[in-house]
Amino acid sequence: MAEIAVGLVKDKLIPLLTEEAYLLKGVHKEVEKIQCDLNYILDFLKDADARVETNQSTNGSQVLKLWVKELRKAAFIVEDVVDEYVHLMAQQQCSHRHRFIGFLRRSACLVVKLKTRHDIASKIQDMRQTIRDINQRSADNGYISMLQHGSTFDQSNTWYDPRKNFCFLKENEVVGIEYTRDELIGKLEGGSPRRTVMSVVGMGGLGKTTLAHQVYVHTKGSFDCHAWIDVSQSYKKLEILQKLMKKFHDARKEPVPERIDGMDETTVMTTLREYLQGKKYLVIFDDVWKIDFWGDIEKVLPEDNEKNGRIIITTRDVKVAKFCKTSSIVHIHHLQPLLPENAWKLFCSKAFHEFEGRCPTYLDKLCHEIVERCQGLPLAIVAIAGLLSTKNNTVDEWRKLLTSLSSELESNKHLTSISKILSLSYNDLPYYLKSCFLYFGVFPEDHSVRRGRLIRQWIAEGFVISKKDKTPEVVAEEHLTELINRNLVQVSEVDFDGKARTCRIHDLLHEIILNKIEDLSFCQVFSRKNDLNFKGLTRRLSIVNASPNVVTSNTDEISHVRSVFIIDDNEVPNQLVSAITTSFKLLKVLDFEDAPNLDHLPKDIGTLFHLKYLSVRGTRVGSLPKSIGKLENLETLDLKQSLVLVLPVEIKRLRKLRHLLAYHSDRNKDYHINRQKGVKVEKGIGRLQSLQKLYFIEVNVVGFNIFEELSKLTELRKLGIKKLRSADGRALCDCIQRMSYLESLDVTSTSEDEMIDFEESMASPPQFLQRLYLKGLLRKLPEWITRLEHLERIWISETKLEDNSLNALQNLPSLLELRISRDGYRGEKLRFEKGAFPKLKLLFFWSMSELRSLIIEEGALRSLEEFEIGPCPHLKELSCGFQHLRNLKRVSLWEMPTNFLMFQNLQSLQSTAADIQFIYRIEGKLWWYGLENVTKVLEIMRGK
Repeated sequence: MAEIAVGLVKDKLIPLLTEEAYLLKGVHKEVEKIQCDLNYILDFLKDADARVETNQSTNGSQVLKLWVKELRKAAFIVEDVVDEYVHLMAQQQCSHRHRFIGFLRRSACLVVKLKTRHDIASKIQDMRQTIRDINQRSADNGYISMLQHGSTFDQSNTWYDPRKNFCFLKENEVVGIEYTRDELIGKLEGGSPRRTVMSVVGMGGLGKTTLAHQVYVHTKGSFDCHAWIDVSQSYKKLEILQKLMKKFHDARKEPVPERIDGMDETTVMTTLREYLQGKKYLVIFDDVWKIDFWGDIEKVLPEDNEKNGRIIITTRDVKVAKFCKTSSIVHIHHLQPLLPENAWKLFCSKAFHEFEGRCPTYLDKLCHEIVERCQGLPLAIVAIAGLLSTKNNTVDEWRKLLTSLSSELESNKHLTSISKILSLSYNDLPYYLKSCFLYFGVFPEDHSVRRGRLIRQWIAEGFVISKKDKTPEVVAEEHLTELINRNLVQVSEVDFDGKARTCRIHDLLHEIILNKIEDLSFCQVFSRKNDLNFKGLTRRLSIVNASPNVVTSNTDEISHVRSVFIIDDNEVPNQLVSAITTSFKLLKVLDFEDAPNLDHLPKDIGTLFHLKYLSVRGTRVGSLPKSIGKLENLETLDLKQSLVLVLPVEIKRLRKLRHLLAYHSDRNKDYHINRQKGVKVEKGIGRLQSLQKLYFIEVNVVGFNIFEELSKLTELRKLGIKKLRSADGRALCDCIQRMSYLESLDVTSTSEDEMIDFEESMASPPQFLQRLYLKGLLRKLPEWITRLEHLERIWISETKLEDNSLNALQNLPSLLELRISRDGYRGEKLRFEKGAFPKLKLLFFWSMSELRSLIIEEGALRSLEEFEIGPCPHLKELSCGFQHLRNLKRVSLWEMPTNFLMFQNLQSLQSTAADIQFIYRIEGKLWWYGLENVTKVLEIMRGK
């Protein structure tokens, strides 16, 4: 509700109050007072979402909703005034810097500026009074009391939780969790006699309670005493301990100790611990939310009594599961969505009782669409199937439900439980994480978003507050990790180092978010499917293939929008582009990434003073307007995969720029990437001393010393350069040594025959370097690479390294990925010695024209999981050492010659448990074959 808006505005005032302002006397104090008032209100808003959603039909809730809406609107107005304040302050500072501007010009502006200053001061004072009035009304009408005590809410107005029914399922009603249940039972009954905790982790509605109850029913008879305890978000420690005592005694049919309800906490803990000594016990704690819970109960559960003490915890938050490791053996099971065949079986069993669980043929296609929307979530499958079982079995009626699922989740009494259960996780978030989570509603359904894009946009939006000794990017990473840990965000694609590369949310969560973001004025999504009328004071617009009329109305409300996303596969209309600078003066985020046909930016884009994030990634934009130099607050400029090849000289004015991302790559007809093109820069790039990421730029510039400029960028975390000349090696090394925070370095020479002169030893290479990409003639790896203790990834291409050159890398302690392509290695033999590359997980060899022998000794590559190789036309001998690679999961062989497919090599591959794939190009298309299709592969090769 208003918690998000109030919290973000309150945070925005903090840096404002630390700046020296040139406004009228007394304004600074007024801003301080507003911040205090917002802090006071914020304390009472944390439970507003949960209380209103739980008691939607009560009068108290409806009144509270109106108050929250009024408060949110006030917070938005404060934000608008603050932005005007900041803009004017910047103008005054600029005038102060240019104090030698002609007297007449200064005099002409003086009257205007004085009036503007007075207007803003008046607005700030008015806002102070408005918030005081809201505070007074909240006290007079008891709104704060409602949030503190919930006294006016109808406590009996509780919603029905269908998860309780899942504990009473019969054996034949359980679908898709049988294998997992048996696996957990095996771990429960075996293992160490020490206390062991098994944590079942997953998003809401995934079936954690059902699984735990199935395990409990099948095993409780094997224990001396057992108990099932529902925990939930608002548990009380003493009540949990008392309930635990009663359950243990009930299970053994023993009388409960007298006066148990009157015991204090210490007495109950002592009694429980004494009772469990020497007993084999089983406890299930269902629906645990807080990491503090384990600290509350661990002392009463004996940890080493030579009996099997077993605890099962179900939770949505992996941090809760991991916290138990502080004092117990812990097994964490991440519960997965149902497989498609099991999801279908469960749906049909609930939707078609009258047909004995069989779907009528005429509904088959539609039902598969419905099941697909549920994405393996048992709660949703059961609820929707149950609703459909009550309707007429007509295509029209079922289609209607599918197309209106978003509104049905909020209004249909059979489906509201899904929304409420999934919303529990959202309500448990702090306001800054709620903002980060709601942001996924900006993007279309089933859309995976890059981690970097999210992080940089969250920072631009003001969702991320810097912490001591941490950059905003690091804090934003922590926010994303928290959402992943809470199972609100799913990882679509994992990077080599285990971090999320792309993320998405479950489709049903997306539907719930869409309902929330419009109600909260967080964002309005326009598409051909929905109404195109602008509503309220929304802060963000997501325009998905919609009419340009959305932003050309130029109403007062639309001028308050802070972020615009254009997601359009068609030609973006000119009036839509030009309206950006006329309709959105307060814009902070402008993202054209998903509009591939955009070909220009408005010339006056520099008028968007507050703009912090600008992306034309993947568009046809070929140049940047000169006015871009006026975007003095710009932090991210993303030009990747656009047509921008030259940066205007005005770019040097962007002193706050942290991320400059620019390159264009061409792919040839094969699967390799050709040399990428960087952008040309002008003199002055060294002034951008806030830069964290700079890639890719071309360094063969004429007219100034580019390396002298680069040496000033000491805050860089990522640097990518193109067209390096052999003579530039020493200068580049001197620059790199100054970049003590550098984590990623990408260097490409001017041509395949141009030497990268890294032969010189670098005295102090960047100690935090994690990723190194080298493309160009090298012959020998530089000595300083062997000292990079944090290096995790190396990509080498066109280097033409000689025999045994890779030995320099084999003892790097953190190396996870090694890729060598396009004759990066020209030796005839590759031998991996015992103990080499101890942590390496990914090994890729592409286009190794001279390689004839590959040998893996026992004890080498012991962590290897993926291996790709090819085309290698002369490779005949494949080491029999493959059978020693116990962790190998996948082997891909690209267009290998016929003589490679001999019996010995196939036998060596077959000795592993890995998935073996042969990939060949046939008539321009790539085809994948398994090991069982080798005969087919040989026929194809002989045919070629």
